[in-house]
Amino acid sequence: MSKTILITGASSGIGKATTIHFQQQGWNVIATMRSPEKETELSKLANVQIEKLDVLDLATIETAIYNGISKFGRIDALLNNAGYGAYGPLETFPRENIVRQFNTNVIGLMDVTKAIIPHFRKNKSGVIVNISSIGGQMTFALGSLYHGTKFAVEGISESLHYEMAEIGVKVKIVQPGFIATDFGGRSFDFQAGGVEEYQPIINALMKQWQNPSNTVSSPGLVAEVIYTSVTDGTNQLRYRAGEDADFLLDNRKNMKDEDFIEMMRNQLHN
Repeated sequence: MSKTILITGASSGIGKATTIHFQQQGWNVIATMRSPEKETELSKLANVQIEKLDVLDLATIETAIYNGISKFGRIDALLNNAGYGAYGPLETFPRENIVRQFNTNVIGLMDVTKAIIPHFRKNKSGVIVNISSIGGQMTFALGSLYHGTKFAVEGISESLHYEMAEIGVKVKIVQPGFIATDFGGRSFDFQAGGVEEYQPIINALMKQWQNPSNTVSSPGLVAEVIYTSVTDGTNQLRYRAGEDADFLLDNRKNMKDEDFIEMMRNQLHN
């Protein structure tokens, strides 16, 4: 019997690429998204079931899981991919944007995970993969909200790694570097705010994003790493995706705080 994975945020980017990759490897895929009526490509693939799931809506989470189990018999893996990035000076962010960032990237991830755990516990097996980022272990300027959520995902996942082992479930973290997705479009909330003192650092960061010197990886590369994390059968917790992820995370691990921070600041003021 083919195995089944449920993927959140499957309408584009990493989620869509992972749906296609798992389907090509013979898996059943429950591809979930907020607006399934707009999906035209994935719906044509065999053994892919499109379901509505908004991580901010508990009813859609429960329904998507129920429908997926009804269709394929069981779910063997969960990919928590849905999320977006909020960047800008903290001072300029309306509170509702702050709450939405944490509700989507953290509380939503926990709600989906919590909803599927009883199914995994009953089966005494399952794999939970949480998409973090290099930004879950290091930071860039203006990312206090986004990095706050990804640091939280890292802590949640590492702690879950212990308790899920008691019921036969593995927990994995995937840390992409810079990825060629629509992160700068609909998956991005940037607040410039108009406060003069922040404009130099805003301009420097925007220039970096428009002309990245780092290696930019494809969503397909991340999908391959996700597939490995689900299928390798190990208890490995963290998986990096992208050459820049290796470079930056190795530097963050090996450098003193003050040296790493100086290096990052220099990039903004060159």
